[in-house]
Amino acid sequence: MNATYRSDAATLAFRDSGAGLPVVFLHPTPLDGEYWRPLIDELAGVRALVPDLRGHGGSELGILPVGGFALVSDAPVLSMARLAADVLALLDHLEVPAALFAGCSIGGYVLLELWRQAPERVRGLAFVCSKPQPDAAANLSRRTATIAQARAGSSAALFDGMAQTLIGATARERHPEVVTELRGRMTLTTEALVAVQAGLATRPDSVPTVATITAPILAIAGGEDTAIAPAEMEAFYSAPGGCEFHLLPDAGHFAAYEQPQEVAVLLSAWLRQFA
Repeated sequence: MNATYRSDAATLAFRDSGAGLPVVFLHPTPLDGEYWRPLIDELAGVRALVPDLRGHGGSELGILPVGGFALVSDAPVLSMARLAADVLALLDHLEVPAALFAGCSIGGYVLLELWRQAPERVRGLAFVCSKPQPDAAANLSRRTATIAQARAGSSAALFDGMAQTLIGATARERHPEVVTELRGRMTLTTEALVAVQAGLATRPDSVPTVATITAPILAIAGGEDTAIAPAEMEAFYSAPGGCEFHLLPDAGHFAAYEQPQEVAVLLSAWLRQFA
């Protein structure tokens, strides 16, 4: 079922499919919820709740605050707190009291915010190519440059570059159709692209948050991920609820789309503890 709901005066899109354990899947940027479809097709016994994050896919961006990113003071900011509030609004809309959550990249950053805002609604957290550390200085500089390029009308070139650098080398060589498919899902407007970059730049340090997570964690890293190093994801080991860690040596940043069967096997095995 494809449907919409309202959150903070914005209309947001989501898909609700399957039956069983409710699992919320949060996609990476600049993609949308379709990122998870190949993986979800491999899962059984799961009710998959897949929102398009605000500003992505079929979801409106809405009105956002300006001024939170000091390096680009006039940029609207799509914060992790706003995105987490949207997810909680979806659970309320569907009358789901608690769920399991899987997030890739920015989706994982939202999971950490969800734990801060509403830990009682979190049964478990699966992080795919995501990390708890904040942006380093070099990342902040790159986000500033990305915003400038987007505002100069170069969003298409930026997306072309992301499709080449974020998809792993193995997938690009063996499954070139993945590049075409994912590039086709990169449809953010300039305003949304700017807001996302500002939100990523201003996300908090979540390493201290990991030390409070009592829910079970699954962490899946990509050995060819140029954005997030597997070593950074090892920070999830400090979670008191425990962390099951896996490395896919020949997967890039979009591991769940590049290798949906492999990720589905790991996720299915981990989910059995909640049945």
